[in-house]
Amino acid sequence: MDDYTRKFSIAMDKDEEIYQILSTVYRALEEKGYNPINQIVGYILSEDPTYITNHNNARTLIRKIDRDELLQVLVRKYLNQ
Repeated sequence: MDDYTRKFSIAMDKDEEIYQILSTVYRALEEKGYNPINQIVGYILSEDPTYITNHNNARTLIRKIDRDELLQVLVRKYLNQ
């Protein structure tokens, strides 16, 4: 048995989950012929799920993410922090 403490970050795990969901939603929108950036921005600004297609369960997935958490992740990534 190891005698050291393992560190893990819930925030990093949450960031990864958000990244995976956002990537899946992006691909689903792209596959359906939408402009993914415009649709995702519309969803973020309005929180109206109809901006997101049901294709590949994308609408259900995006609704699993808290909008405030999504914005925090996007700003952190954009600013590399």
